[in-house]
Amino acid sequence: MKQMEKFAMVKVGQRFPLTIKRLGINGEGVGFFKKTVVFVPGALPGEEIVAEVEKVHPKRIEARIQKFRQKSKDRVDAPCVYYDECGGCQLQHLAYDAQLREKRALLLQTLARYTEHDETFWDKLTRPMKGMDDPWSYRNKSQFQVKQVGRNVLAGLYAEQSHHLIDVERCIVQDPRLDEITRGVVEIVRDLQISIYDEKKGGEKGLRTIVVRVGMKSGDAQLTLVTKSGDLPKQDLLLKRVSARFPQVKSIVHNIQASKGSEVFGEQTQLLYGTRTIREEIKEIQYELSARAFFQLNPSQTKVLYEEVERMAQLTGKEKVVDAYSGVGTIGLWLAPHAGEIRGMEVIPDAVKDANKRVRAEGYSHVSYEVGTAEKVFPKWAKKGFKPDVVVVDPPRIGLDEEMINTLLKSAPKRIVYVSCNPATLAKNVSDLSQKYKVKEIQPVDMFPQTAHVECCVLLVRK
Repeated sequence: MKQMEKFAMVKVGQRFPLTIKRLGINGEGVGFFKKTVVFVPGALPGEEIVAEVEKVHPKRIEARIQKFRQKSKDRVDAPCVYYDECGGCQLQHLAYDAQLREKRALLLQTLARYTEHDETFWDKLTRPMKGMDDPWSYRNKSQFQVKQVGRNVLAGLYAEQSHHLIDVERCIVQDPRLDEITRGVVEIVRDLQISIYDEKKGGEKGLRTIVVRVGMKSGDAQLTLVTKSGDLPKQDLLLKRVSARFPQVKSIVHNIQASKGSEVFGEQTQLLYGTRTIREEIKEIQYELSARAFFQLNPSQTKVLYEEVERMAQLTGKEKVVDAYSGVGTIGLWLAPHAGEIRGMEVIPDAVKDANKRVRAEGYSHVSYEVGTAEKVFPKWAKKGFKPDVVVVDPPRIGLDEEMINTLLKSAPKRIVYVSCNPATLAKNVSDLSQKYKVKEIQPVDMFPQTAHVECCVLLVRK
């Protein structure tokens, strides 16, 4: 009742002074009004503002900056022309050294919130975040939605929490080659009058998404055209023009995404032109990348991240290693020269095919990959007597499920190296594993500069 009375006093449009204490998980500023948490997009730690209430929820308030009373010394002008309307980046208005500091602080706060230890405990175990010398133009892949407006064709990203498409000519956190190819394909699609899928009208035909991936070292590019159905209008003319204009595009793929959901890719993929994969190289290790295979979006920082995985794994050449959620085998191939045996698993068949192909090309007879979820394949290996010394997990944002946690606890490897892209699920998983494991150290790595995304590598050792 008291909670309801308190919120009855706060109304939409109300204004009040607010001091921003920290960053939130989505990069917004966080302050407190009458002991109630207030989220303010665009506000920075240390700033004093006048906040204007936009939404009132049972346990939080959403507000906007009505005016500044004192700005942060770390505030800078965001260089992107789309920054105010595009939700792709959240922190371009924060100086880069401050981004690293505040994202590390966000990691500590999240760990303290979901575990029994406070921020001081986690601060002692967490190293400074490793950033980039040049935190721009680092992404090796773009996924732009397309839309027909009159005779024009737009390609870009949806504005935050909306279906308003922003036509993006240059995304400054992407490799410029991605923008060049995407804009060229848009021009060809427009000139050929290829139909575009309209989510409001529905229907069964039309181009939905243009996906471009580039090998940062090789310069080779892969173009994936995602449509609503199996029909790709004027396919031959389209392929001819794209290949003539962009000889660096070595692979053109057609993917069918028939559902109305937000997933970019569907299950059906067909090679239309060139090779099925393109090649990427990190530290003289070559990887084969098919259209749907997961690969880190920042190759430069991937090297930094995997060096930390290697250091934490502490391999001597004899250990049995599990590479869980393996993608195209990036981590397993990295560790292969230092392990006795490596087994990995991945749900996407093409990725497993690419990984095993690369393993054979490198001459590694002690490394193999299998199709399936980590939660199913790992327990199956355990039941057959396979007992790993080290397990490396790089799960999606939802983290490890209960079955995977139980298998780790039962198999009890000496070390678990956890590569996390979500501090909240990391904290919950660390807490679940704490009955047998303790965290030895945490190394945050800034994989996505200008965003609130936090990635880290964690070493857990058996008690």
